[in-house]
Amino acid sequence: MDKDLKLFEEKIGYTFKNIKLLKTALTHTSYTFDYGAQSYERLEFLGDSILELVTSELLFENYKNLTEGEMTKVRASVVCEDSLFEVAKTLDFGDFLFLGKSEKETDLKKAILADCVESVIAAIYLDSGLEPARKFIIDNLKDAIEVASHHAGDKDYKSVLQEKLQVHGDIKIEYVIVKEEGPDHDKRFTVRVDVNGKEMAYGKGRSKKTAEMDAARIALESL
Repeated sequence: MDKDLKLFEEKIGYTFKNIKLLKTALTHTSYTFDYGAQSYERLEFLGDSILELVTSELLFENYKNLTEGEMTKVRASVVCEDSLFEVAKTLDFGDFLFLGKSEKETDLKKAILADCVESVIAAIYLDSGLEPARKFIIDNLKDAIEVASHHAGDKDYKSVLQEKLQVHGDIKIEYVIVKEEGPDHDKRFTVRVDVNGKEMAYGKGRSKKTAEMDAARIALESL
């Protein structure tokens, strides 16, 4: 068990003074039910607040061009389940969780992994204070913050395209991934937008959502 936790510490770049905090941060309620240990739920509650604070502070200090509404939009996209799940996946959280029999028999849920990122943030905070917790957050979410900040002021081209085309009656707009390139940490997507089954435009981006927006933008330009 200790060997596994030491390997996990290497992955997250932080060594705990109180290793029990880390074990609690990785302990699911199903394990508590089976073995009586404390779960990560209280730590998750604290970690959620720390994550919002650090993200808000980072946006306020480093992205002075963003409005209050845009900062709120960026923060929401960064602290969401999908974003935290990507962090957990990159750091192999799933290999280190303490799970009860009921969870071991099923596919590990995205929400559990996302929650554990928040609980680990809280555990680091309780172990050594805000600075190491801030470092973990920035190290693992700075790229997501940068991408979200870059697109904070973007128009929702997909909605605009939908509204523009529906003037002529009911239509079916479909976004199709036609190409996916690059390693997991540096993906590139190509998406085609079809209108009523006919190709209309292609778009590219580092995420499926960005590529879809790009395809919608090009489609609008062609109208």
